[in-house]
Amino acid sequence: MYPTPQLSALEQISQRRSVKAMDLQGPGPSAEQLQTLLDAAARVPDHGKLGPWRFLCFQDQARQHFGDQLAQRFATLKPEAPDAAVAAERARFMRAPLVIAVISCVQEHPKIPQWEQFMSAGAACQNLLVAANLMGFAAQWLTEWYAYDSVIDQVLGLKAGERVAGFVYIGSATAKPDERQRPDLQERIDHWVEPVLK
Repeated sequence: MYPTPQLSALEQISQRRSVKAMDLQGPGPSAEQLQTLLDAAARVPDHGKLGPWRFLCFQDQARQHFGDQLAQRFATLKPEAPDAAVAAERARFMRAPLVIAVISCVQEHPKIPQWEQFMSAGAACQNLLVAANLMGFAAQWLTEWYAYDSVIDQVLGLKAGERVAGFVYIGSATAKPDERQRPDLQERIDHWVEPVLK
């Protein structure tokens, strides 16, 4: 299983790499591990203690039932789609033993901008990825078309002001994924110097 527990937490975070959902497999987190993941996910910056996010977990048969909904919606949107494409939509949530939808729950607030609330939900997604990695699991944060579909929003039970921040797929990987090219970090680091005002 990747990553190796011999690495320190900082080393694991520094080497963290998403594993494609299609490359995930069981075992997934136990009930106790799932609770630990969610506890970690909730430990994010949260201006005003609004808790502008919630978690929707898909395990076991719930993954297939949701996949049936995805397939039905996809077939409605693309009636010309071949059967294989519809079947692929039906199998989406079967790619990993656990899928957690992070739902952004933005609230109107006189002092706390919506942008900060969106970022808090994004931080919850990232905490899930990091926590899963530290626990020895592999994960990927995806949105894909169904994160932006109003009918699927209803299937998910989203309320006014809510939207999907991401679907985090969590499972096991048999090997460390290949490293990918990343932006040049040094080109994205600068140190502010007080300007000389004229």
